[in-house]
Amino acid sequence: MKIYVLRHGQTSWNVDRKIQGKQDTELNEVGIRQAYEAKEKFNMLNIDLIMCSPLKRTKKTAEIINQDKNLHIIYKKELIERDLGEFEGKDCETEEGDIYNYYKNESKMKIEPVVELCNRINNLLEEIKNNYKNSTILLVTHSGTARAIEAYFYGIDKDGELPPENLKNCEIREYEF
Repeated sequence: MKIYVLRHGQTSWNVDRKIQGKQDTELNEVGIRQAYEAKEKFNMLNIDLIMCSPLKRTKKTAEIINQDKNLHIIYKKELIERDLGEFEGKDCETEEGDIYNYYKNESKMKIEPVVELCNRINNLLEEIKNNYKNSTILLVTHSGTARAIEAYFYGIDKDGELPPENLKNCEIREYEF
């Protein structure tokens, strides 16, 4: 069984290097173009179902890539980006400390603890594994949740760090249960 993960297209906050978290930002023109480019790759995949974060930037990305296939989209709150609390809206260069360290599990400045993020993603992936055994599913989500998905499949390093934030806007990754 395969799942694919697609990060939403670019937003103005990505360009301005602002921490987004659960902020419900829209795709910008580049993000819309990226989604159309991803649609060409998506059309070559054998996908049965799309699950998507209900935030605007992911919904719009999913709608664009699904234009030709017209698959059923299930909106899953579990795929929402991590709540980054008081970090949201700050410059990406802001020192966040160890907020992505699983063992330290910091919850300062009202952020969602990383263990909670991983638990909700792990629970969703277990649900998918158990209830969609013969399906290939696309998850349209965010960078932080993509890190938790990557950790589910490849683990957390010995120091407790989640895999690095390296899924680009509208990049598609493949995983297998």
